[in-house]
Amino acid sequence: MSAPVVVIGGGPTGVSAATLLGRSGVEVLLLDRWAEVYPQPRAVHLDAEVMRILSRVGIAEEFAAVSRPCLGLRLQEADGRVLAVFERPPDLDRDGHPAANMFDQPVLEGLLRANLASVPQVQLRTRVEVTNVAQVDDEGVIVEFTDLDTGERESVRASYVLGCDGANSVVRRCIGASMLDLHFEQRWLVIDIDSDADLDQWDGVHQVCDSRRAATYMRVGQRRYRWEFQLLDDEEPATTLEGLWPLLTPWTSGVSPADLEVVRIATYTFKARIADRWRDRRVFLLGDAAHLTPPFVGQGLCAGLRDSANLAWKIAGVLRGDLQESALDSYEIERRPHARAMITLAMFIGSAMTRGGRLGALARRSLLPLLDRLPGGAGNVIKSQTPRLTSSVLAPRRGPRGLVGTLCPNAVVDGEARLDALAGYGWALVTAEAGQSFDETLVVVDGQSQLGRWLSAAGVTSALVRPDGTVACTGTAAEVTRRLQLAG
Repeated sequence: MSAPVVVIGGGPTGVSAATLLGRSGVEVLLLDRWAEVYPQPRAVHLDAEVMRILSRVGIAEEFAAVSRPCLGLRLQEADGRVLAVFERPPDLDRDGHPAANMFDQPVLEGLLRANLASVPQVQLRTRVEVTNVAQVDDEGVIVEFTDLDTGERESVRASYVLGCDGANSVVRRCIGASMLDLHFEQRWLVIDIDSDADLDQWDGVHQVCDSRRAATYMRVGQRRYRWEFQLLDDEEPATTLEGLWPLLTPWTSGVSPADLEVVRIATYTFKARIADRWRDRRVFLLGDAAHLTPPFVGQGLCAGLRDSANLAWKIAGVLRGDLQESALDSYEIERRPHARAMITLAMFIGSAMTRGGRLGALARRSLLPLLDRLPGGAGNVIKSQTPRLTSSVLAPRRGPRGLVGTLCPNAVVDGEARLDALAGYGWALVTAEAGQSFDETLVVVDGQSQLGRWLSAAGVTSALVRPDGTVACTGTAAEVTRRLQLAG
């Protein structure tokens, strides 16, 4: 048995990667241990940039119907005193989606799995356990796995393998990569509640900044609520709603425990880790197999989907002969520093909200209201824009500024569709120069349009936009189209 690409792991990262490859015409075998999606809620937040990825996958409308825009972030002290409020309006932003979106992960995974039916290039095999991944020569990889229902041992030969198999990745072990400890570890209690009751709270994320007992409250959906509480060293929390009720009372005035149904009470250890390498020749690591982040900026699942969107079009291009194989080097070059920057930001926010004792509390009162003005990435706590990608052969930068490596706005074009809908998962040339031609999506803009102003502000007339929405290069139309020809 053989397949051009084998994706190992059927969570959001793996299914998204397989779907994007399939929509690019690549045959994919997707292997997963579980027959159904994992039923317990975990991730609860996606930003507008990642909503654009879901649009390319093909489930943006379905996801929008089951998600809930979040109004932003409120920082408060343990006594309820508000330190700062950073609002994120629910209307559509430059990416064409609400800036922050709350959701139930099993529902998202169900949509992703159901969507596979529309992608015949992807074959999903469940109830299989991958036991080994071995590169036998320069042209192929052998994936060995066991059918958990029959006990039969099987193997498949692939041109490329994507390891999307989570924090305990078998693929990572097989390529000899290891996780680097970034020295952040905290134990937290997570409580998920289902209820018809309206808790009558501000409809954003409430972050209690307290070095003794930091906490988070958020409304996830129409009926779903989540609390997270930092645990003390060696603390064993109660395991019933009644036992935990004193922790919830700041948000449950007028509501009794009988009004709330427990979905899950679990203890998690929030960690910061990143793999020392994400690739060994034809094998790649994505998602939690490559990086783990504390949840303080809601970027864990987002990072995995960004990995998928970054890599899938490159592999498809290489298999079609449109890109040189060396283009695949850009995956880790671009994504690893970006993922580490978001992990570092999460660690900074987590430490700022949870550490420092009495002096830390004084510092928080002074500094946290200014969070969005801090230099670097700290402002991304409340903005739906992540740092630009590191310069690579597919996004070469000539300086610290400019559009290259950033996402092109998902603007409405000619009063009709948005850019992403026009381009799909393909290249686009956005230009203010009339009379141009382009083999894929051509968008000619005037100076008063959103994209026209975007080009003008950067002092260029054209931008070549990659399938993942990233600006590959800028200049005149002739210059940027020649750059695409050189990449192939």
